[in-house]
Amino acid sequence: MQKSGKLSEGSIDLMKKCGLSVLESKTQLLSRVQELPIDILLVRDNDIPSFVSEGVCDAGIVGENVYKEFILSSNYSKYSRIIEFLGFSRCRLSIAIPENIQYSTLSDLNGLKIATYYTGILKDFLESNNINAEIVKMQGSIEVAPHMNISDAICDIVCTGVSLESNGLKEILTLMKSQAILIGNTEINEDKQQILDKLLKRMKGVLSARESKYIMLNAYRKDLKAITRLLPGAESPTILQLEDQDKVAIHAVCLEPVFWETMEKLKQAGASSILVVPIEKMMS
Repeated sequence: MQKSGKLSEGSIDLMKKCGLSVLESKTQLLSRVQELPIDILLVRDNDIPSFVSEGVCDAGIVGENVYKEFILSSNYSKYSRIIEFLGFSRCRLSIAIPENIQYSTLSDLNGLKIATYYTGILKDFLESNNINAEIVKMQGSIEVAPHMNISDAICDIVCTGVSLESNGLKEILTLMKSQAILIGNTEINEDKQQILDKLLKRMKGVLSARESKYIMLNAYRKDLKAITRLLPGAESPTILQLEDQDKVAIHAVCLEPVFWETMEKLKQAGASSILVVPIEKMMS
């Protein structure tokens, strides 16, 4: 896992919700999980794909953008695969130009110099769209490249866009959307695969719970069908008879988000005492 940063925070939070203890330390690179026979190596995110592909580690949590860059620039990619999309550390890889420069079509990129760390992804995009632009590789502080006349544009990770705005840049094109993913070595033995399967089952339980909500409400029996049709992504709900013989309580796990608009529609359909609560863990 990443040693520090947003990806690290999300990874450690996921492991904790899977019931696993991970020692957080700024100096320690190796942490042993007490609950399962798992050792966690804390490294730079850029090293994770190669460590997994070369068999140094059996699995890793890394950004999809980092893994795709590795795939496009490495001979080891055949020894690793994506196991699961984890849904956190969401961002996008985009091209940005100075705010005073006009942009209308892809052809406007022809002849430009574009600074980026993600040379493999950018090269693949330019070649796929028959764009003739020069790629300038940079390791950090890519946003300052146009101001220093190093490049005309940049291609970098964007989360909120605040950094681009503060450097007088505007986002014009998204090359890919990214999130944290779990990758694994394709040649691990059967014993390790069993441990990985157990970890993956827990992860899926946490991810399912994160997207799901438990909803409880009361309703008149005559409104039951109309109300259950409004419950987003719900399986067959539990119906409980209330003291009032004309009314029931409805309990359901909704596998999709429950928005204020949904609650308002339920209210209009005759529901009352609507309660929506998060689910910490879920296993199907």
